[in-house]
Amino acid sequence: MVKRRNFLKTMALTSASVAAGSHTLLNARSYKQVIGADKKVNIAHIGIGNRGLQIVQEFAATGMVNVVALCDVDMGAKHTQEAIGLYPRAKRFRDFREMFDKAGKQFDAVVVATPDHSHFPICMMAMAYGKHVYVEKPMARTFYEAELMMQAAKKYPNVVTQVGNQGHSEANYFQFKAWKEAGIIKDVTAITAHMNNPRRWHNLDSNIYKLPEKQPIPTDMDWMTWLSAVPYHDYNERYHQGEWRCWYDFGMGALGDWGAHILDTAHEFLELGLPYEVTLVKEKGHNDYFFPYSSTILFRFPQRAGMPPLDITWYDGLDNLPPIPPGYGVSGLDPSIPVTNQGNAPKSALNPGKIIYSKDLIFKGASHGSTLTIIPESKAKEMAGRLPQVPPSSSNHFKNFLLACNGMEKTRSPFEIHGPLSQVFSLGVIAQRLNTQLFFDSRLKQITNHAFANAMLAGLPPSKGWEDFYKL
Repeated sequence: MVKRRNFLKTMALTSASVAAGSHTLLNARSYKQVIGADKKVNIAHIGIGNRGLQIVQEFAATGMVNVVALCDVDMGAKHTQEAIGLYPRAKRFRDFREMFDKAGKQFDAVVVATPDHSHFPICMMAMAYGKHVYVEKPMARTFYEAELMMQAAKKYPNVVTQVGNQGHSEANYFQFKAWKEAGIIKDVTAITAHMNNPRRWHNLDSNIYKLPEKQPIPTDMDWMTWLSAVPYHDYNERYHQGEWRCWYDFGMGALGDWGAHILDTAHEFLELGLPYEVTLVKEKGHNDYFFPYSSTILFRFPQRAGMPPLDITWYDGLDNLPPIPPGYGVSGLDPSIPVTNQGNAPKSALNPGKIIYSKDLIFKGASHGSTLTIIPESKAKEMAGRLPQVPPSSSNHFKNFLLACNGMEKTRSPFEIHGPLSQVFSLGVIAQRLNTQLFFDSRLKQITNHAFANAMLAGLPPSKGWEDFYKL
């Protein structure tokens, strides 16, 4: 069992170290000088099945890691065995708290590929221990959790953070930045974002009136650690192996899953920050437990830094396609998108992506690292000679994180960059769940027209024994 006093002591010592300017935790510059930029980074993987396995393999492909520990609540299950086979000498844990307690001195960074609801406590503990953090998107499930994670990243400036929206290290990132700086992308007033593929919850009954029935917990599973700070739920297979994405209590739906891969560059380079209004325009299959079959959500952002107000309209669901402008052409699909364990679901009529409307131009883009094109084709040909050269990426998202750990690069999607986008998704999910319109004060970070929705920014109080993770 993890000792609470050890966790609190570590937090206190780390805070004192930062305040005193101690060299106990090496900053990026001193890290490079002391160990050399080519030294492998000692890491611990938390969540090693399914998508977690893909991430284990991606980091292995860099040749820059030494895997010290593997942690998964399902350490004895079939879907975790391949990762264990890759690193048979790595120490194994079911509880990440025990891993930090017993092996924390042996690794420099953690890679977190667990369900959305458990990102927060793992990342907070890692930062308190002075460990660099790579975490899958979305960064956190609630608005308040993302806020605390950003504050913790500021409190521990020697810690490198990276959120796993891989497009931030691929062509889309560098193209958007170059086109924005060259004035090609300017005066954007509207963005349509769409994700209309089949989702797991499309097979569930929206007339649900209670959560799934209790089932026996698998022999090799640590269910209480899986739940982490979420109030107690009986185990059911409908929560496990990716099924958690269906449920408000554990996941972030289609918006949290795909929004980061579709809207990340627009959000950063158009300096969108937080919206002042979030409206659920349309919803089908609304219930209190799992995400709707389809939804249209309007996010309204104010004028900022000389840029005009901007509306983002999000469309998800098989029967909820967005309007398509003339000259749109073929719907592309980025071949770099990782295969999931959702199965061989049929493709939708429109692949995930976005349409960006500016004063003079319309841009079409897919998701992840795919680049934008100007539409219609006649306008693209007219603009061809004015488009700036787009620099190549110096590193993919995984290598970028490791190079940052060694002081060679800065991460492209640290908590301070991705955090506000994660909060945008949290606001969208609240509007979905309550089937309503929200007015948001970005200065106070409060919902002003709906007291219950405002309380949902923080979510339910954490389970007993998890309260300290919510204290900086």
